[in-house]
Amino acid sequence: MAAIGTALAAGLIAADLGRRATGWGFVLFCGVSITWIVAGLTDDALPIAAMNAVLLAINIWGVWQYLLSRKNREVMERMEPVEKAVEEEVERELSDEA
Repeated sequence: MAAIGTALAAGLIAADLGRRATGWGFVLFCGVSITWIVAGLTDDALPIAAMNAVLLAINIWGVWQYLLSRKNREVMERMEPVEKAVEEEVERELSDEA
């Protein structure tokens, strides 16, 4: 289950579907990290538990950055129209070259 969750979370983040989807990818990573920590502790695999404790801290930071931080949310919301305009311009240039 943890491996499937890890793959899904990585896919959400890699798909670059926007801040909200990326934030939820980090939430899923948090759940998966907890699962790996429990599995590591119950199966006497302390290196896996320790590594995932570090990853849990990083993923909590990702949740903060993408879903909870008001400052970061406001900055990214202001950037979204600019980002969209740049993407459209790049698409136009690529279609003009073809």
